Order: sequence, then C-alpha cells, then structure tokens
Amino acid sequence: MREKQIEAAFVKATKQRSGLCLKFTSPSMAGVPDRIVLLPHGLMGFVEMKAPGERPRPLQVNCIKQLQDLGFKVFVCDNLNQIGGILNEIQSPSLPSLRD
Repeated sequence: MREKQIEAAFVKATKQRSGLCLKFTSPSMAGVPDRIVLLPHGLMGFVEMKAPGERPRPLQVNCIKQLQDLGFKVFVCDNLNQIGGILNEIQSPSLPSLRD
C-alpha cells in the first residue's frame, strides 16, 4: 500500500462525513501536515500521511508538536484502518484547556 492510496481513502472518508480534506502546503513553514480536515460544526484537525510503517521526519515532528501545543488535534495516518478512528477523534469535541 502506498501513501497516495491511504490519502485518497482518507479524502473519500472525509467527504462521506460531509467534510473537506484539504491539501495543506505552507511556503513559509516546512514540515506542516499534509492535510487539514474540516468537518461539520467547526471541527478541525491536521493529518500527516505516511506509507505503512513510515514515521514523520524530525522537522515534521517539531511542527506537529507546535500545532498540538496550540491546542490543535494532529494525527499521523499510515494505515487504512486508522482513518475511521482519526475522523472520530476530530469529530469528538475537545475540552477547553485550563492554562493560566
């Protein structure tokens, strides 16, 4: 299985939930996740797509951490079986952070 196949399945599954799975590139910041997932009711998450068994590069790990530190949901998907769970996580509301 190739990364492209997993990504295509993710896009299709997102559309089936009436959402958008937008390709994300940022000329001013390297290492951003591949996709922004937008679901009904203002729910959003970032997804880094990988071929089975591959892991994010250090630059991607740093970017993922930055986004998570800002309170965003960020996932790495390297398997078709993860798609439903990731979309479920994005659809589940987050509790507000109790930061000072």
